[in-house]
Amino acid sequence: MLKFWKKKPAETTSEQPAEQGQTPPADGLAADAAALDTASPVLDEARAELAPAEPAVVDEPPPPAAAPEPAPARRSWRERLSGSGFAKSLNSLFVRHPRLDDDLLDELETLLITADVGVEASTTLVEGLRKRMHKREFTDADALLAALRESLVAMLLPVQQPLEIGGHMPFVVLTVGINGVGKTTTIGKLARRWRDEGRQVILAAGDTFRAAAVAQLKTWGERNDVPVIAQGQDADSASVIFDALQAARSRGAEILVADTAGRLHTQGGLMDELSKIARVMKKLDPAAPHEVLMVIDGTTGQNAISQLRQFQQIVGVTGLVVTKLDGTAKGGVVFALAREFGLPIRFVGLGEGATDLRIFDARAFVDGLLPATLARG
Repeated sequence: MLKFWKKKPAETTSEQPAEQGQTPPADGLAADAAALDTASPVLDEARAELAPAEPAVVDEPPPPAAAPEPAPARRSWRERLSGSGFAKSLNSLFVRHPRLDDDLLDELETLLITADVGVEASTTLVEGLRKRMHKREFTDADALLAALRESLVAMLLPVQQPLEIGGHMPFVVLTVGINGVGKTTTIGKLARRWRDEGRQVILAAGDTFRAAAVAQLKTWGERNDVPVIAQGQDADSASVIFDALQAARSRGAEILVADTAGRLHTQGGLMDELSKIARVMKKLDPAAPHEVLMVIDGTTGQNAISQLRQFQQIVGVTGLVVTKLDGTAKGGVVFALAREFGLPIRFVGLGEGATDLRIFDARAFVDGLLPATLARG
């Protein structure tokens, strides 16, 4: 008996050949780099200057799981600054010297100097008050205090210049400063501020000297739903920031904020690295960085003057952030910086919270440091 076997139809595959010239989409930084002309002689020149780098890691923020909790009410400038030694010492001074005389002004000058206002600025302020006192312009100590407040405000008004984002896409902010001043935390707070304004922000973890700094910046990125571009510890900082600028350009990000390693102003090799970072960025954007923001610890005192002078020479600081003014900082260094350099003070740090980085306001700052009237009794 014959058996008939039916021949099974040939199996077909569902895969189709890719269209000519089409490649699978890349993800992360690879896609960003592919969007640029990698054959450009300018990019080749920049890459030749960079040390071989491991692939950059783009930490994309996870999707928000739930609506964020409402932010706590912000404390006023006076609440943040009134506990400073400046305000307390001033009240004590007028209690000890209730009469308006030269002895009072001499001690006021000493108080200003010890509060880090600086010798030249303090002498100029007090001599101006002395002339007015001899002309009997002040009827009592409160009138003298009001005149002092106005003189201090007048010193700070020229440096009250908020940072204006615009004119470049992306707008590159390079943060610099010595160790421990709060650069990474400041970057996280800036990212929060600009994200809340609806701007697209990318962070570059350029502080590759400390693994903790990279991890800290990633934490801020996750907290604020902002992507962070990073490599491993000891990677070439200029390479990380170069990759981040490429990514920001291809993604159409509005702002790139780059962290850098904390360094002492006396460390020549590390200071030279800042020059390299700026030089390499200019291969992609001749105007970058568009803002060099130096972060200064408000408790540093007069050492901040020499720090800023050195950073200014190396990388050309264009704006300042003064941090930690809510703690033991005397606050006077702000006046010294304003008189010595005249650089814009963009922000001041008045606390640890994400919203405690405030746009500098000269009158609010002086109002927080000095009492409106003197304590009696």
